[in-house]
Amino acid sequence: MIRPSTIEGAPRHLEGMRNLPAADREAFVNAMSGAVTSVNIVTTNGPAGRYGVTVSAVASVSADPPMILSCVNRRSPAAAAILANGVFCVNLLADHQAHISDVFAGRSEIHEPFSFACAEWQAGATGSAILPDAVASFDCVLEAAHDAGTHKIFIGRVLGTAAGGGRPLAHCRRVYCSPSALDKGD
Repeated sequence: MIRPSTIEGAPRHLEGMRNLPAADREAFVNAMSGAVTSVNIVTTNGPAGRYGVTVSAVASVSADPPMILSCVNRRSPAAAAILANGVFCVNLLADHQAHISDVFAGRSEIHEPFSFACAEWQAGATGSAILPDAVASFDCVLEAAHDAGTHKIFIGRVLGTAAGGGRPLAHCRRVYCSPSALDKGD
């Protein structure tokens, strides 16, 4: 957890806030379910093995150099493998790939959980698995990893990208969805 006193240049008046209780977990999870998030498969491959996991927390960090971040639960075997392998790939799923999300979330009724047999994959420059028909893929070398509560924040320098097009798969209110353009109402 980031504490105000550990942030360089943080105002002194924030120091007393670190002792305040956190929001109720269930209320927080319920409120966050209203956030529309992309659905992504983060993969890694190397000496620690080949792993993949479904994640929703992905963001651009920098365009110069190109960097991206992804948050992975520290209990996931993928988190330890990313640290050991030093590489990862973020695959942004298309709206027809919900079944792949389910496999890497461990809740598929068709495929073995966390099994790469659910789709055709290609190896990126890092060796991590790239999903060719994903909306986009970002093949990365690990630059930094930070603990944040139950998760690890992985920051990767992007070595290669692929853009497959299509409509992205999103998640909101605990269901899959796909964004659509709004009518601007000329």
